[in-house]
Amino acid sequence: MKRLLVAAVAVLSLALVGCDKKEEKASTTIVIGVAGPVSGSEAVFGEQFVHGAKKAVADINEAGGVLGKQLVLEIGDDACDPKQAVSVANDMASKGAVFVAGHYCSGASIPASDVYAESNIVQITPASTNPEFTERGLRNTFRVCGRDDAQGPTAAAYAVKAFGDKRIAVVDDKSTYGQGLANEFAKALNAGGVEEVLHESITAGEKDYSPLISKLKQAKADVLYFGGYKTEAGLIVRQMREQGLSTILIGGDALVTDEFWSITGKAGEGTLMTFGPDPRLNPANAKLVAEFRAENYEPEAYTLYTYAAIQAWAGAVEKAGTTDATAVEAALHENHFDTVLGSIGFDAKGDMDAPGYVFYEWKNGAYGYADK
Repeated sequence: MKRLLVAAVAVLSLALVGCDKKEEKASTTIVIGVAGPVSGSEAVFGEQFVHGAKKAVADINEAGGVLGKQLVLEIGDDACDPKQAVSVANDMASKGAVFVAGHYCSGASIPASDVYAESNIVQITPASTNPEFTERGLRNTFRVCGRDDAQGPTAAAYAVKAFGDKRIAVVDDKSTYGQGLANEFAKALNAGGVEEVLHESITAGEKDYSPLISKLKQAKADVLYFGGYKTEAGLIVRQMREQGLSTILIGGDALVTDEFWSITGKAGEGTLMTFGPDPRLNPANAKLVAEFRAENYEPEAYTLYTYAAIQAWAGAVEKAGTTDATAVEAALHENHFDTVLGSIGFDAKGDMDAPGYVFYEWKNGAYGYADK
């Protein structure tokens, strides 16, 4: 009786394995996700993520898909909140996603990445720049943007050269991204022989920054380096001008959106910021950019970075011949991929090896490469 029972279990197991293989073979779709702040104060960047992801998926599917299968896109809204990001990551896992392009805020990407690692989901962020994201030894974390320990020093080198004889203040918004960026800037600024005249933190979400502006006046700051997001940066610039302060604001990649100018108006004139090379200006992307614009959407900032993240993952899957996370991660580390950002690869940590940061300046309601 015992032998019959064992034999029955073995037969049943083989039958179930056979069913799984048939089901896997019969599947014609691959589930992937995009995650970011679809709602909340940074929703403009979530919108960029979604537009970039939808377009990438549509173009890949039109070209035959990945491994001959069509991609199905799931969208997650983390509102740049760490707890919500973890919920989104768990939801992606429950839906069978094998890859996620996300998240935007570093404070969301980092906790979400732990869930993705446990669930064997590859994560490529288009925008999270805090070094910690790829410094924890997780095999699944990659980014197609730069790091704050490159962005901050780039800004500091520029500030030393252009404003070395001026009085420079440093302010952050206490966020993982903003504080990390401001600290990297200050460290490099000091190493360049310039000491900041003020180093302060603000509380994100406030509307009145008069106390900060009073401190900037007392410090006679000519330049303000701000580590934080576009809403607070825009309000600070506008209120500085309203209170007669001509201090130049320098920020990071979170200012790369037309929404910054919608907050500042003409007060934003002359604001400087760091960001990667603008892929819209690459002639190879002219057709793609035109297609976005034909749909009345301007693919600014992280739209094409999200598109590139999906391109890189799809290329790695084709190289690996499977969506298995371990194989795809190895392929990402070992190869270069043609994307809208150019040919990109990833180092052992998962950081992209493409060109770093350049300077932009806001003029007449638009941003372009800085002249200085």
